[in-house]
Amino acid sequence: MSSRAATKYRNVTAFQRRLNAVMRRLPTQTLLETTGRTSGVPRRTPVGGRRVGDSFWLVSEFGERSQYVRNIKADARVRVRIKGRWHTGTAHLLPDDDPVARLGGLPRFNSAGVRAFGAELLTIRVDLTD
Repeated sequence: MSSRAATKYRNVTAFQRRLNAVMRRLPTQTLLETTGRTSGVPRRTPVGGRRVGDSFWLVSEFGERSQYVRNIKADARVRVRIKGRWHTGTAHLLPDDDPVARLGGLPRFNSAGVRAFGAELLTIRVDLTD
């Protein structure tokens, strides 16, 4: 990662820690729940994405540097809260997918933020089981 990308990552994640603490509490916010790779404790992250059939699609703005992506690599079993309802599923990291093109089909506001603040985009698909 370049020094510019590293600086962007530090600044954005510092801001997001504060924002995410508030966003997690909103009942309509979409959340991705992973299991902490070291602690084993559930970790909930506000995300922007879209359900398409039996899959939920999202793009990580910092790719494999994102904590929730690291958690997925350790345990792909996740839950996603969509419109207030929890769904279980299995997450798949898709490094060969075009994340910029994928953002075109996801919620506009979140996609704009990911494009503006992201440095190493990574597409993630969650295959929902319920």
